[in-house]
Amino acid sequence: MKTLPLTLLTGLILSACGGQSTNTAAPADKAASGTTAPASETAAAPAGGSLADRIANKGTIVVGTEGTYAPFTFRNDKGELTGYDVDVMNEVAKRLGVKVEYKETQWDAIFAGLNSNRFDLIANQVGVNDERKAKYEFSQPYTYSRPVVVTRADDTSITKFEDIKGKKTAQSLTSNYGKMAEKYGADITGVEGLAQAIELLKQKRIDLTLNDELAILDFLKTKGDAGLKIALRGDDVETMAFVFNKGNEKAIADVNKALEAMHQDGTLAKISNQYFGKDVSVK
Repeated sequence: MKTLPLTLLTGLILSACGGQSTNTAAPADKAASGTTAPASETAAAPAGGSLADRIANKGTIVVGTEGTYAPFTFRNDKGELTGYDVDVMNEVAKRLGVKVEYKETQWDAIFAGLNSNRFDLIANQVGVNDERKAKYEFSQPYTYSRPVVVTRADDTSITKFEDIKGKKTAQSLTSNYGKMAEKYGADITGVEGLAQAIELLKQKRIDLTLNDELAILDFLKTKGDAGLKIALRGDDVETMAFVFNKGNEKAIADVNKALEAMHQDGTLAKISNQYFGKDVSVK
């Protein structure tokens, strides 16, 4: 999300697809949901020749990514590029029998880089939506997410979104989740990001917070549950996939074959659990 997402949490969240590695905004607001497109996101002109052949001939697949959007694509303490998307892409390349060359690019320029064939695909939690599908091709999804309600572990009062009405919640006011909380009649306290919302929840100054599931899972995995729980999951599922220029059906089919094999043998589930404590590669 990218529309969407504490690394996640600290960055997580929903409106288009980009992210921050240390920010506490929700990722879905950017990458996962894919609702906030960069200004450079314009239709791409097909490149000459077959992308599949070029990848095979070079023995390398060139991938555009941010490198600053933890836990999806970021540099660890050793300065190595890592993250969920990076690990998935590395495994795909391994199964294709090619190496990966990453080109780190700011989110606002990432589609322009694809348009100009600076790289072969984008691996950066790009949300699949109709606007993008009109301009680009996508692999099969490798990440799914949805809005969730987080409460203290002992709170059993919220079983449906209508129960939010009148409850105190902390939200980034400009985020999709803030708008969602307002829609359901919550009493909203504005915060700068998820970390602040979680702290208010632990202090019992609010009753809940809404955010992207990936952001919450990342927080719980890295920080511990801290007496919190996901009380409710929404039905609106965001899907994230690799992005290609149009006209590259063979290359996309090859990537999809690798992703499907990774689903079948449990590799995607293993990578997911490493970062989120749950398999986010399935609905």
